[in-house]
Amino acid sequence: MSAEEEVRHASQQFYAALNRMANGDAGSMASAWSHGPEVSAQHPIDGREVGWDAVKASFEQFARIAADGKIDLRDQLIRVEGDVAYELGVEQGGCKLGGQPVAFKHRVTNVYRRESEGWRMVHHHSDISPAMVEVLAKL
Repeated sequence: MSAEEEVRHASQQFYAALNRMANGDAGSMASAWSHGPEVSAQHPIDGREVGWDAVKASFEQFARIAADGKIDLRDQLIRVEGDVAYELGVEQGGCKLGGQPVAFKHRVTNVYRRESEGWRMVHHHSDISPAMVEVLAKL
């Protein structure tokens, strides 16, 4: 399997975990992410998390209020350079947050690093979703 195919597989694992999180279960995020202090995330709900503990907590917090979620990655572009890879695309879908339906479509950049266990996410960055921020402000 080529490095690009390996990263594509890691991406599929991340988006499977993201979909489970959007349905209330953030547990599988741990296998998609690196667990170091250097990992980071900038979510569609605003803010920035740095370090695995903070990133993990942000996904767990979102999962507690999320249900009926479906998130697809479209227009995927993967580039690999040595032990680092990035992925560009558009996340599109919807979920319920606190019982309120939210639809979204935003650009995303993911950064992966090859580790002994395989490719793991080290950074996730998406556009801010005004619809999500609006619903969360009401909760």
